[in-house]
Amino acid sequence: MSMTDRPARSRFVCNASALSLALVAACLSSAHAADVQKPLIVRIAHGGPVSGPIAALGKDEENGVRMAIDELNARKLQIGGRPVQWKLEAGDDVGDPAHAAALARMFCDKKVAAVVGHLQSGTTLPAARIYNDCGIPNITPAATNPAITEAGYDDTFRVIASDRAMVEALLDQAIKQGVKRVAIIDDRTAYGRGIVQLFEAAAAEREVKIVAKQYTSDKATQFSSILTAIKGHKPDAIFFGGVDAQAGPILRQMSQLAMNRIQFLGGDAQCTERLPEMAGKAAALKNVTCVVGGSALVDMPGAVAWKQKYDQRFPSQYQVYSPYAYDATMVLAQAMLRADSAQAEAYLPQLRQIHHEGVTGVISFDAQGELRDPRVTLYRYASGERQALTPENSK
Repeated sequence: MSMTDRPARSRFVCNASALSLALVAACLSSAHAADVQKPLIVRIAHGGPVSGPIAALGKDEENGVRMAIDELNARKLQIGGRPVQWKLEAGDDVGDPAHAAALARMFCDKKVAAVVGHLQSGTTLPAARIYNDCGIPNITPAATNPAITEAGYDDTFRVIASDRAMVEALLDQAIKQGVKRVAIIDDRTAYGRGIVQLFEAAAAEREVKIVAKQYTSDKATQFSSILTAIKGHKPDAIFFGGVDAQAGPILRQMSQLAMNRIQFLGGDAQCTERLPEMAGKAAALKNVTCVVGGSALVDMPGAVAWKQKYDQRFPSQYQVYSPYAYDATMVLAQAMLRADSAQAEAYLPQLRQIHHEGVTGVISFDAQGELRDPRVTLYRYASGERQALTPENSK
């Protein structure tokens, strides 16, 4: 059995030389019955950054998987006539592509049934190739680069909108707010490069001018020199391709450089509830507009009750991706239950055809593994906290 634990050898021992054929048959039947009652261990892995600068995001994602695993075990489910014991195989990819690849190989060696992860596009891209090589279905709850599903792996899926859908919605909103000239900061990660390229293409289609482009890294903390260079080009907005750990210091340093009138645009990786804390409540925070895949939490079906359970279990840990990780886990389990098997070759066809009414919305996949009906939400921080844009506050 390649994707689940083998049943332990039965404690019943049948000796044909000592027993009659009838007794041997009875003994074998008893041994089989004992094995059938042994739990079937189904390991669902999570890979993400649970240490390092974006550990809060990775831990939040892992928490979503853990909640789903606990609920599945409480339901006393069966696969193949055996009670199922669902287990989380948790792993830390440190937010680094090389670590993610090593973790993916470890999950392959452990023959886990499926993987939820990874959080970043830069870690998901190399890991997805390895999962495809060893035949492990995987669903990312957070990584948004279109290249992940465009790679053509038939066992890779995404339960959140891609960067393309998010960028188009963000730029449309920026134009409504009078943005015509944009400077870009690219953090050179797979996520940053991907979302910047999509933004540049969308800007060209909408005749929004890119007036400057600067580069940084996802480890940088000082941005004054690139911000000073950008300031000289007098942009209406800065688009940042990166995560909140860098967006926060950029906003603080923008305020120090009296750049508080410039709008600050970004994708889901910076659009977190902890961004105000990372930005130190800098004045520039009020000019942030960002976008995430999916609906606002209050608009997700069943999310209010789900969030109450999450907060009871993991106080003050909620960020962004835990509901998507929860849904990804439930989708995998539903496919296995429908197939009555935790073997990838058996449940993968069910996964491709899934229609699951989850916490985040209805989940079904197209031929590439993308959501058939992706949703996006725009946010601002004018009040000092993240608030979804509505028709009333979107101007």
